[in-house]
Amino acid sequence: MTAQRRVVAEVLDGEHVHLTADEVHARAVAKLPEISRATVYNTLGELVTLGEVIEVSTDKRAKRYDPNAHRPHQHLVCAGCGAIRDVHPGGNPLADLPDSERFGFMVSDVEVTYRGLCPSCAAT
Repeated sequence: MTAQRRVVAEVLDGEHVHLTADEVHARAVAKLPEISRATVYNTLGELVTLGEVIEVSTDKRAKRYDPNAHRPHQHLVCAGCGAIRDVHPGGNPLADLPDSERFGFMVSDVEVTYRGLCPSCAAT
């Protein structure tokens, strides 16, 4: 693993991390000043392809990168500031879709996004 890839991985480490590529780059530069924006973008693309990071697009804002790729989860998104949290609701959303609503599809994946206001945005 190159120093650049290691730094990008370190920046993405943690819970509820949903950084944009520019945020990843800014944090990576703080750790490794010579890292280029292109290297960060390329590394993020490789991590998505490898299934190590999930690309999250919740609205018209910039794509975000979620390192929580190995534990099934959904997202809770603030409609005000765009903050994203990983959530783990009970039940199985794939199983909750009745056969009559599948229209013959062989459903393999489900994306559920919960939207609302975070405590900070709700207070204003």
